[in-house]
Amino acid sequence: MVNLEYYRIFYEVARAGSITAAAEKLCISQPAVSQTIRQLEEGLGSPLFVRASKGVRLRAEGEVLFSYVEKGIGSLLAGEEAFRSMVSLEQGEVKIGASDMTLRFYLLPYLEDFHAKYPSIRVQVTNGPTPETMRFLKEGRIDFGIVSSPVFDGDFVVRPVRKLRDTFVAGNRFFNLRGKKHPFALLSELPVICLEPNTSTRACVDRYLLGQGVSLKPEFELATSDMIVQFVLRNLGIGLVVKDFAEEYVRQGSLFYLEFERELPEREICIVTRKKRVMSRAAEALLGMLE
Repeated sequence: MVNLEYYRIFYEVARAGSITAAAEKLCISQPAVSQTIRQLEEGLGSPLFVRASKGVRLRAEGEVLFSYVEKGIGSLLAGEEAFRSMVSLEQGEVKIGASDMTLRFYLLPYLEDFHAKYPSIRVQVTNGPTPETMRFLKEGRIDFGIVSSPVFDGDFVVRPVRKLRDTFVAGNRFFNLRGKKHPFALLSELPVICLEPNTSTRACVDRYLLGQGVSLKPEFELATSDMIVQFVLRNLGIGLVVKDFAEEYVRQGSLFYLEFERELPEREICIVTRKKRVMSRAAEALLGMLE
């Protein structure tokens, strides 16, 4: 293989039709250009140019070689431009994993600000429960995840960024329970609506209640907290949700928080990254805004 720099010089000489003009374009001396062309010709075993008093022109063999070199140099230059665009955050891609809750109550305002600042960067959000986000992160399918605690895997760096509180909410069908503190054992007598078992919210609450001697047997298991609230509004049961999902309806008086002798344990929204993380400049920029 001939030195690739020889081909860059050959490319500029062929385009300019002049060794002098190519030397000026490349900011090197004219003798250095002439010597490089000679070395390239010796390496290939054939002259490339016909030399004349006013410049040079390609021989037939040189024309064929130039058609290939032009494509190669063009690809390299395009690659350099794409690289510079990514470094300067003029283009790029970020891949994030987040649940409905972490997206809505934490991530969304940051995504709005990031998009306003870097409109050409594509942000791909994979929406799913915490266990799925953790799996995608481990497999390298996302740059980082926004999840709710607890996070048990030791292969990650976990940064808490916001407090969470799980709660039970109810509608007017259960108005007689309002304003009183109840034992958790009452949950065994009520129609409970909660998330599916593959979510961190459900797993955390199940674990805590088992420690209190209570095993949840839900009437309904749903995919999203928003849907739980809709079921509760229709008096189909009492719902287990992160407090944020019910606050608006509680303020309006449509729902109320069911009080117990103990509060459910506080949790956190966390940013999770791999310990040995390799990210694009765009992903690092968004992570910097979040941190």
